[in-house]
Amino acid sequence: MSVPVRVPASLTTCRWGAFDASFPPVASIDPGEVVILECLSGGPDVMPPQEKMMAVPPALREVHQKLPRLGAHIITGPVEVRGAEPGDALRIDIEKIELGNDWGFCAFRPLFGTLPEDFPYRRVLHIPVDKAAMTCRLPFGPSEKGTELKLAPFFGVMGVAPPRDWGMINTKEPRAMGGNLDNKELTEGTTLFLPVFNEGALFSAGDGHGVQGDGEVCINALEICLTGHFRLSLVKGGGPRDPVLKFPRAETKTHYITMGMNEDLDLAMKQALREMIAFICSRTNLSDADAYQFCSLAVDFRVTQTVNGEKGVHGMLKKGLLF
Repeated sequence: MSVPVRVPASLTTCRWGAFDASFPPVASIDPGEVVILECLSGGPDVMPPQEKMMAVPPALREVHQKLPRLGAHIITGPVEVRGAEPGDALRIDIEKIELGNDWGFCAFRPLFGTLPEDFPYRRVLHIPVDKAAMTCRLPFGPSEKGTELKLAPFFGVMGVAPPRDWGMINTKEPRAMGGNLDNKELTEGTTLFLPVFNEGALFSAGDGHGVQGDGEVCINALEICLTGHFRLSLVKGGGPRDPVLKFPRAETKTHYITMGMNEDLDLAMKQALREMIAFICSRTNLSDADAYQFCSLAVDFRVTQTVNGEKGVHGMLKKGLLF
């Protein structure tokens, strides 16, 4: 068994806010191998003051000082998967997620979030994390001790390089190549499938979240540095059960997941539904009309996030109901 390739977060392995097919890979692996990506989170404007005694990783301070800020998130990569070519699907098995900080932050600011008209000011919370207990403690709640939340870490951003004709794009908006999906279902032990648009696939990850509610309504989850162990494999498309993948899809231990993204939440819902109908039809002998009615009876559609410009909806089909 090959030794995983580890990519530490640094000025040479991170990019701040952009995907681009022209970015050279920072590491190369064979299909089926594991890459470990150390990921950073947050700009200098949301770092804790010294009096809070919360340590900022040295690599993050260096990024703040020297790395050009092109968009929203600090991401690590890209990683080349040898043999990947357009038309393939990249299978990302999220084998392990490690906390990189003993604190995280949650913030909102004017003009952003789901209710910018109600909250036209800035607020940043720095939230302590108990790594051993896998919890965080909010400074408000029913008791003087605040409110304890159980952590469920995941990466808000996981994506491949976009089509070359797109040029450089911001990490803020999720698109067909993945990116800022902010899907809280994609925790340790789950699998994400992304369409490949370039040779090598060129996978990147970042935007660590310690815990998040569906919707991510104020802009942020519990933003935190994370390290991810990703097994990257290839699925060749074109067969009846695995047609060429055109949009992100995922699988947990209990559910199959399709996704939709659009500035209009109604259109995001329609896309997630169409993706689920197509997925069901590819795995069964159901007609599209059968699948449509089955979705109404047995598939849950949830609002992923409403704050990334392109809003998200994901459909969840429980395993064992059809296949």
